[in-house]
Amino acid sequence: MIAGGILAGGVGKRMGYTELPKQFLTLGQRPIIVHTVEKFLMSGKFDKVIIGCVKSYVDHTRDILKKHIGEDDRIVVIEGGADRNGTIANIIAHMRALGADDGSILVSHDAVRPFVSTRILEDNIAAAERSGVCDTAIPAYDTIVRTKDGRFLDEIPVRSEFWRGQTPQSFRIKYFEDDYGALSDEDKQILTDACKIFVLAGRKVEIVEGEPYNMKVTTPYDLKIGEAMVSEVLDD
Repeated sequence: MIAGGILAGGVGKRMGYTELPKQFLTLGQRPIIVHTVEKFLMSGKFDKVIIGCVKSYVDHTRDILKKHIGEDDRIVVIEGGADRNGTIANIIAHMRALGADDGSILVSHDAVRPFVSTRILEDNIAAAERSGVCDTAIPAYDTIVRTKDGRFLDEIPVRSEFWRGQTPQSFRIKYFEDDYGALSDEDKQILTDACKIFVLAGRKVEIVEGEPYNMKVTTPYDLKIGEAMVSEVLDD
């Protein structure tokens, strides 16, 4: 089984005051999460697209997806976990309930990255099948500086060694079950990034090159940029 896992459990504090979590804000008169789910459906490579969201928004999520996309047996909305990796664990548990085996692939993705391309998604699937685990990232084009106190510069690392992380993060579900399950409760609170868990477990994580426009919509500024991008597509 190959499943997309849409992580929609955030409330978007950096977006400021909004009536709804950021994934339900609109771009081009449609909720951000609708754009994101559609990208997975357009690929045609996914057996299921499983959305993990806050319990109180499960029905709302189902309603807006039905309204904007219609009925699609591939779409499943479930309750997420207490945090990011808890949501991934719930999605994997649902995959298992549907008959997924140890080699099944989960392509986990932020609900608020609505501009992910088919190329990125399908490169993730290929890399996860080939290497077991992959992360999406783009080269750091700006100079990176390091500071301990936020005031004085401590180091300027070699830029070519640094990439900026995006999503998807994709992997064989058995790897996540084994490595996440081996963590203490304290470590689970600290290690919120799935690929960091894999690296610490000694696994090689292949890099899939992302794209600059695969942006995460987390601030009002991001929302304005996203609106401009959607408007440009509609105008074309």
